[in-house]
Amino acid sequence: MSVEGALARVIRSAADRAATAGAESCELCAARVADEHPHLYDTGAAEVRCVCGPCSVLFADGAAGEGRYRLVPRRRLRLPPVDTGVLGVPVGLVFFVPRSDGAVTAQGPSPAGAMRWEVDADAWRRLAAEVPQVASMAPDVEALLVNTVRGLTEHWIVPVDDCFRMTALVRREWQGLSGGGQVWAAVEQFFRDLTERS
Repeated sequence: MSVEGALARVIRSAADRAATAGAESCELCAARVADEHPHLYDTGAAEVRCVCGPCSVLFADGAAGEGRYRLVPRRRLRLPPVDTGVLGVPVGLVFFVPRSDGAVTAQGPSPAGAMRWEVDADAWRRLAAEVPQVASMAPDVEALLVNTVRGLTEHWIVPVDDCFRMTALVRREWQGLSGGGQVWAAVEQFFRDLTERS
């Protein structure tokens, strides 16, 4: 049996145990996790998985998982305004994720979840050349998060789990065709609550 197959089996069985217990648990060993806990990004399933501190150490610096599971970093960095218009994305609330294979995806939250499309890789490289912080992003696990809705100019480098939290927030708060006032107030609060960390 391959290491990847055994690890996937352990993750599935731990997830099953956690679901039946009702408490949030590590998806590797089933230990309870704190409210603030590390995450792994499963590149195969494109999902974030909860892990406890000791299990997260296994994936530091890509040490385990044969590249399929990547530890999501904690870094949050507020940027000055970035001209993302060069990326050809027509929405004001979006996050960009560079991938290990060189592709870049843009994802915009919606009432149905995240809408996803590919960004021109050359345009991304030009942007990264102009903004060194963008060039330093870890593929698959960090995102350039942008909010220019309602005149805001929020530009952040964040872990992808922050982007998934924002997507869930939009989905939960959206009302009617335009989202309603409640969703935009919640999005603005989400950005106010972001704090820089390394």
